[in-house]
Amino acid sequence: MQEFTDRVAVVTGGASGIGLGMSRAFADAGMKLVIADLDEGAMSAVADELKAKGTEVVTRKTDVAELSEIEALAELTTETFGQVNVLCNNAGIGIPTGTHNMKLEDWKWIIDVDLWGPIYGVKVFLPLIEEAGEGHINATSSMAGLIAGQMMGAYNVAKHGVVALMATLERDLRGRKSPITASVLCPGPINTNISRHSVEFRPGQAKPKTDGETSGKVAKGIQAILENGMDPDEVGRMVLEAISSDEFWILTHPHWAKAIQKMLDAMNDNRSLTKA
Repeated sequence: MQEFTDRVAVVTGGASGIGLGMSRAFADAGMKLVIADLDEGAMSAVADELKAKGTEVVTRKTDVAELSEIEALAELTTETFGQVNVLCNNAGIGIPTGTHNMKLEDWKWIIDVDLWGPIYGVKVFLPLIEEAGEGHINATSSMAGLIAGQMMGAYNVAKHGVVALMATLERDLRGRKSPITASVLCPGPINTNISRHSVEFRPGQAKPKTDGETSGKVAKGIQAILENGMDPDEVGRMVLEAISSDEFWILTHPHWAKAIQKMLDAMNDNRSLTKA
C-alpha cells in the first residue's frame, strides 16, 4: 500500500480541472506537492490555497511537450524536496476536428502534449521514483483512449497511446519485481475547462481548418457535457484511493465500460466496429 504522509507528488496540469482535484487530494493526504502548468496565475492561486492549509508546495510553468521542461521539473522537485514518490502525467488538450480536415501541425501539437508528455514523464521520473524506493506513476487517458469517437482523431490516438504506455509500464514493472506501481485514469465527463484551455494555449501554426457548423456543434456539445460532469475534486479522491489500493484501471464512469463490451461483441460477431 502506498504511503502518502510527507511523500512528494508531482502533478502536471495541476492548477485546474482534474489536476487540481489530484493536487487537493494529495495535499489532504499529507503530501508535499510540485504543481506544473502553463497558467501561472492559476498555479499561484492554487499554491496559496494549499499553503494556507499547511501544505508544502512549489510550482513551475511547464510545457510537457518539451523533454527539457520535464527534466527541469524533475530537477526542481529533487532540489526542493530531495525525492519524488508519485507522478501524475495529467496535462492534456483536445480540439474537435474531423480527421479529413485536421492539419498535420495540429496532429503533432495534440500528440506531443497528450502522449509525448506522459512518455517524457515516465522516462525522466521513473528512475527518481525507483531511487526513492517506493512510489507510483499515473497518467490521465480518457474513455476516448478505449473507444474512439468521431471528430477527435488526434486526441483519440494520443489517449489510446497513454493506455498502452501505462499498461506496458505496469507489466514491465511487475516483470522485474519493481516496488513502483502504475495506473491509468480513464475519465468520462468531468466538469473542467479543457476545451477552453485547449483553444487558449493552441499554438498559432496548429490552428486547424474547421468543419464549419459541424465542428462548432460538436465543440458546444462537448462543453455542455463537461459542464454537467463529475466534480474534479471527486476524481482526485478516486485517484488517491486507487493508488492506495494498487488499482490499475481508474474509471470515473464504470458503466461506460458497456460500450467497450459492445465493441468487443461486434469484433467477435461480424468484425464490424460497433454492434447494432
